[in-house]
Amino acid sequence: MIGNKPIKKHYISINKKFILSITFAFIWLIISIYFSLPWVHDLGVLTTPFIAVVIIAGIGYVPGLTNSFIIMSLLLDRQPKFKTIDPEVPITIIIACYNEEETIANTLSYIKNQIYDGEIKVIVVDNASTDQTDQRSIEVGEELELNLQVIYAKEPGKFNALNEALKVVETDYVITLDDDTLLHKLAVKHVVSRILTAPADTCAVAGSVLVRNSRQNLLARLQEWEYFLGIASIKRMQGMYQGTLVAQGAFSLYTTDILK
Repeated sequence: MIGNKPIKKHYISINKKFILSITFAFIWLIISIYFSLPWVHDLGVLTTPFIAVVIIAGIGYVPGLTNSFIIMSLLLDRQPKFKTIDPEVPITIIIACYNEEETIANTLSYIKNQIYDGEIKVIVVDNASTDQTDQRSIEVGEELELNLQVIYAKEPGKFNALNEALKVVETDYVITLDDDTLLHKLAVKHVVSRILTAPADTCAVAGSVLVRNSRQNLLARLQEWEYFLGIASIKRMQGMYQGTLVAQGAFSLYTTDILK
């Protein structure tokens, strides 16, 4: 506040953010080319000048251009504050399952622990399981006092299971959840607050997904980096430029009418 006047935050339009980011990226590229000229010359002696440029461009110029654009875009990104921090709209969570008798209880327990003021309905879709996934889901739902319904999708495939569940969804918003996704206690609250804050034509919010066992082995470590790069970085940048390509099925919220 200056006197009685609130300080207005300077708004940078999306077009200006893009121009600033791409300008920064090309400046970075020019500087990189300048400092790499000795390498190009030395490598060109061993191969040819053309091959030298192609090799260094592949391992340096192109990744540098791309990463500098992403970094500047993320630095310029400012998410608007939530219009509501305690949403109460009813939500349906769909979990497509195949032979998850041993793990479904853990997933449902994290749904039970959600700090959310609205009603949460859970639809577990048994996608042609050969174990007791359906019975186990019902038992755990009763134990945790969840509003849970089990339905069946005879045709194998996650898309068949989700489409079957959509037929019985009655809430305005629906969340898709993988059967091994463990939700943070504020996860539902935050994605609902985000879509209620977003422009009216927003039809999906992609949740942040991280690898829990990221230190278990090399594959898990690689997956952790993939999730960080693909979701925390790339998807956030795409959202800023209003061009998100994919909302991952592991944890995302959608407007039900759009899906139907």
